[in-house]
Amino acid sequence: MAKFRRLSLKELNELEKEFIEFLVINGIDADTWVNLKNESPEKSEAIIDQFSEVVFSSIFRKNEFIDFISEKSIQCFHFQNDQAVLVGVKTENSEVNFLESSMEDLKNQEFEVYTMNKNFQKSREEEMFDLINSGARLSDGQLFKKLCLAL
Repeated sequence: MAKFRRLSLKELNELEKEFIEFLVINGIDADTWVNLKNESPEKSEAIIDQFSEVVFSSIFRKNEFIDFISEKSIQCFHFQNDQAVLVGVKTENSEVNFLESSMEDLKNQEFEVYTMNKNFQKSREEEMFDLINSGARLSDGQLFKKLCLAL
């Protein structure tokens, strides 16, 4: 069973060079690929699924941080080998909107800051994928580090 979704046609087009390299590494030249698509669409789709798995696994292996920002909360995750560390901020103030406010606008506001550790129920990469699918974004970790300093 696939861990991740299949790449969209747009994503595949953007990764055309990498996909061609993937095919070559797997012994599939251009003519073979055309024949597979025409004569065995299920096999060509399985190859696209395999490539999608490689792409997503690679992205998540190379990244450690994910941010999830909503109007009333910020959740920053640091994905370690066997657990994710969460540093979060939330507010009940109706005037605060984290999606629209700059850090400067938020200086004199009251927030609840919290931390949490979560052991993975799935693989590290699948846990990251689930967060990304729910609206979170890969991050450079700067916001996570700033929130840690605020503790």
